[in-house]
Order: sequence, then structure tokens, then C-alpha cells
Amino acid sequence: MITSVKEILNKAKEGGYAVGAFNTTNMETTRAIIEAAKEMRSPVIIQMTEKTLEYAGGRAIFNLVKNIAEFYAPEIPVGIHLDHGKSLEIINRCVNIGFPSVMYDGSRKSYADNLLLTKNVVGVCHPKDICVQGELGSVPYIGETEMGEIDWDKYMTDPAQAADFAKQTGIDALAVAIGNAHGFFKERAIPDYDRLEAIHKLVDLPLILHGASDWENGKVKEVIARGICCFNVDTATRLAFVNSLAGAFKDQHNLSFDIRKLLGDAQEEVKNTVMKKMGYFGSGGKA
Repeated sequence: MITSVKEILNKAKEGGYAVGAFNTTNMETTRAIIEAAKEMRSPVIIQMTEKTLEYAGGRAIFNLVKNIAEFYAPEIPVGIHLDHGKSLEIINRCVNIGFPSVMYDGSRKSYADNLLLTKNVVGVCHPKDICVQGELGSVPYIGETEMGEIDWDKYMTDPAQAADFAKQTGIDALAVAIGNAHGFFKERAIPDYDRLEAIHKLVDLPLILHGASDWENGKVKEVIARGICCFNVDTATRLAFVNSLAGAFKDQHNLSFDIRKLLGDAQEEVKNTVMKKMGYFGSGGKA
């Protein structure tokens, strides 16, 4: 059943576990995420980026996710969310489509501009009962900055600034940076747990961690204990999907030309990956 993302996040925050916000680009990935949630009896958030909306068609992919959730998992809380909306134009587009939750990512802007624009997004979305996630600090990508020895203090979220940002904008959730990184960018050797703890003490909101696709149980438990209640996962599921297809094409002697089998096997690999993550997050049985 389609459920408010704010409700899903607040229950995780109160319950001391985390939920996964898994990116989708197509039917197979969507089915994999929902089937995993059904099997694990886990609440889940399914999200899309602006590039996915361009690739699949905004209304098409939104309604695909909505219909699969409603018809195949009416007993499972499923939230739908825009991931990394970086302009007011894309936010308004998603509002018009019917998205119940959006992220405005002003993290590459100055603090003043990020605050002002995020506040404007909240002003547009809250009267329509749309949840808003903001981001403070910077979670780097490959190609955006050079990998290697970087000054992580310039990227990470300032706790006092986070408290001011949350108060002034009225956001419903905050994405934070503690040395985490998107995709294959080399992240900080040890996440800044003390910084996260300080943010958690000052900001009474669900805290979100992006760029944690490769995090295993140890680090996951440490940050959940310090206030993280949602992990964004994209790279891990993409790898599962692509590696399944690559393996099938490599085996020329047994290569199937049945697209349903090829994509079905890839879907199964994504499902297994999502279930593993849900096990780490502690969201199983919380539906």
C-alpha cells in the first residue's frame, strides 16, 4: 500500500531501525524491491532520480511503481520518493505528477542559497501534504572532484548548522554527510560517528545516509545507533542487475534469447541484494 514516506521514516526513527530507499529505473527493479519487501515483511521506499524520469517518462515510471505496490503488495508500506531533485523545475514537475515525497538537493550551493531554496520547496510541498527531504553537507561523486586524500571536513555536515537548517526550513528529513560517498568514490576510511551523534542530538528529524550501498552490518549498526533511519541504495542493485546480464551473455553455449528469462534472472539477483540490505537495516518484520 502506498504510505507516507514521513510516516515510514518516523516509525523507523522511533523503532530504532532503518529502512531502505532503493532506486528503480524499470519494471524488473521495481518488482524485485517489492517482492523483497513482501518476503521480508519490511516497509520500503522506492525512489527515482531526474534521469530516470527522463529515461522512463515521469508519469509512466511513477504509475508503474504505484500500481505494482498497490496490486502486488497491499499489505506492505511502500513510499514513493524523488531522489536528488536539484531544481525547482523538477520539484514542481514531480508535484504535478503526484509524488508524495521529494528531496531537494541544494548541497552544492552556498548555505544561504540552500536554506532559502529548500524553504521555498517546503512552502510549495507542505500545503499539498508532500514530504520534503533536504541535504546539508556534500556527498561526493566520481567525476565531480578528484579522488584521493581530500579534506573531508569541507564536505561533512556541521551539526550546529544542521540544527539551524532544520529549524528554518521546516523539512521532514535531513540527508547528512559524515564521510560517505556516492557510487565508486572512495569514502572516508572511518565515518565520523562523533559528528553524526552530535547532529542527532541537535536535530530531531529522521536522518538519511546517501552513498552507503557497500556498507555492511558493522557500520550500518553504528550509524543506526546514532540516528540514521534510512539508507539510500542504488549502486548495489545496479551491480546485481548488470552482473547477472553480463554473466548470461558470457556463457555463449547456454545463452538464452528469451528476454523474460534474462531480465527475470537479473530481477532475482536484485531481490536477493535488497533482502540482504533489509536484513542489515533491521526493517524485516516491521511492516
